[in-house]
Amino acid sequence: MGTPAANDDAEHQDIKQGSAGDPLRYATRYHAPVLCKTVVASLLTDQAGCYIDGTLGGGGHSAALLDALGSEATVIGVDQDADALAEAEARLAAEIERGRFRTLRGNFGDLERLLLDDGIDAIDGLLLDLGVSSHQLDAGERGFSFQAEAPLDMRMDSRHGVSADEVVNRWSESELRRVLRAYGEEPRAGRIAQAIIKARPVPTTTALANVIRRVVPTREEVKILARVFQGIRIAVNGELERLEQVLASSVRLLRPGGRIVVMSYHSLEDRRVKRFLRYGNLDGEPVRDFYGNLITPWNELTRKPIEASAEEIAANPRARSVRLRVAERREE
Repeated sequence: MGTPAANDDAEHQDIKQGSAGDPLRYATRYHAPVLCKTVVASLLTDQAGCYIDGTLGGGGHSAALLDALGSEATVIGVDQDADALAEAEARLAAEIERGRFRTLRGNFGDLERLLLDDGIDAIDGLLLDLGVSSHQLDAGERGFSFQAEAPLDMRMDSRHGVSADEVVNRWSESELRRVLRAYGEEPRAGRIAQAIIKARPVPTTTALANVIRRVVPTREEVKILARVFQGIRIAVNGELERLEQVLASSVRLLRPGGRIVVMSYHSLEDRRVKRFLRYGNLDGEPVRDFYGNLITPWNELTRKPIEASAEEIAANPRARSVRLRVAERREE
């Protein structure tokens, strides 16, 4: 998807459209994918392989992969957002016609089931671009941004789950405090949760933002609002649980030699990805055999995460928080 989940919600700068050689070669008005060149170079190992874009968004990364792959390759785009699927299907209609591209609607946490239902039990590469898309932030009616008046929704899949309205207006003070502290990493979680409880009912995104503004320092309000909205969004969509599910399933789905590329936009995601791709578990504890060798299904290819270049950040400021990690599936 390619948009920082917290820090950039407040920044709705225009994206500078560039030529084919620019970082935004695959950008559209719908969404600007991040690190396309790096994604292609990191992910592809078989020109005729099967690759999964687990966070399809507007189809930018899928388009880049298809351009680099051979005619026998397949790219499958997975997304739970109907708007994203429609955009990508329209953009890549010719590739759908050729049989090189198709989409599946669902959450990447259910990736293994989605692929098995589609007749696929092994893949050559998996891309996960976490966070929310540019379109989701800019489409104010979805309720992801504190800068636009909208109902409190924040669901990436409007068919399922609780909305932000339920979290804000029905959850207990202790539950709200936990969400803001654990998922928003907000130091003033207790004060903000208490203010929300007292202000109920809170009907809209801007009403929620105004409640928060009244109890936090003005000089820090933008960062705090971003963290609060991030925390609520993560809770609404079960994002961290879903991330852990897809990481676990990636071990079973990827063929030996296949690769996983994950782009994270805040520490909660990146910490989990780093641990899993380094140690094969989410605890961050190395497991070793009798001889002291690390037991893990992965060869970690990026000891330090790859970040966007200054050129890409200048063209698309939402790229500044990205952290890209790559690992290759070991032989059993």
